[in-house]
Amino acid sequence: MRKVLKRMTAGVCVGAMLLGVSACGTKDEADVAADNQKSNAAFDVAQVKKDDRIAAMLPKSITEDNKFTVGVSPDYAPAEFLDTDGKTPIGYDMDMAKAVAAVFGLKFSPTAAEFDSILPSIGSKFDVGVSGFTMDPARKDVGEFVSFLNVGASFVVRKGNPKKLDAKNLCGHGVAVQTGTVHETTVKKFNDECVAAGKKPIDIQSMKDQTVVATNVVSGKADAFCADSPVAGYAIKQSGDKLEPLGKAFNMTPEAVVVKKGDMQTAKAVQAAVQKLIDDGTYAKILKTWGNESGAITKSEINDYSSVQ
Repeated sequence: MRKVLKRMTAGVCVGAMLLGVSACGTKDEADVAADNQKSNAAFDVAQVKKDDRIAAMLPKSITEDNKFTVGVSPDYAPAEFLDTDGKTPIGYDMDMAKAVAAVFGLKFSPTAAEFDSILPSIGSKFDVGVSGFTMDPARKDVGEFVSFLNVGASFVVRKGNPKKLDAKNLCGHGVAVQTGTVHETTVKKFNDECVAAGKKPIDIQSMKDQTVVATNVVSGKADAFCADSPVAGYAIKQSGDKLEPLGKAFNMTPEAVVVKKGDMQTAKAVQAAVQKLIDDGTYAKILKTWGNESGAITKSEINDYSSVQ
């Protein structure tokens, strides 16, 4: 669930922030292949070849500049975050998007932006959005969603849970979330329940940058944060034993590549590319690279909300 492409700041690395240290012209296919191979990401997309049949499914509006422009908010490790150069988005979302671009024979062009600005810009500034977007029914009127992963939500607290929080009762406590994410909506619903029960409201701390969300829990500015389960797990690992999960992951939901609303031609092409990557084993390799095999799916669907919890 989730997800700022502006975190162009040295969003350098979630780990560093948690520890307190202070996203052209047309080229030919050979050039495109070379560019797609130049990657700092952990998965080597060079092995992914263009599929002419699938590439032909794309509309001219996507292929005319020979680029696959992807809106991303690179502050959501390990889904998408900045490499050590401080400018290259990497992560399992980026590897999937890059592999889809390779199937299309297009140059992968990730473009950073505020998370909550991505959806409105798909079809104009971006060809698609790949930034931890989960299939929240509230979003179904703003885009076509092509599933490629299952993720859950998790709460995270400081090591030892000093406030003795209960994931089922966060009333009266400060909970940090990233602005515009499904998690923000989830915590707002929990807050409504608190108010309806006559309890103290949740202090919802909405922030543009997920790295700040996690850092504020480490520093004690917030009592807990809510994020995608893989993101929460990564933040815990990078915190240097300063964070721990609160309860189990919940609300398992498909994550998707988002296409402009009404553009079913592009959505079907993306679905075909994702399915090809699943079927030929590339998908499994990408997830294994990032330790996220538990989120694997076997079939990519378009706008299938049947499995949303």
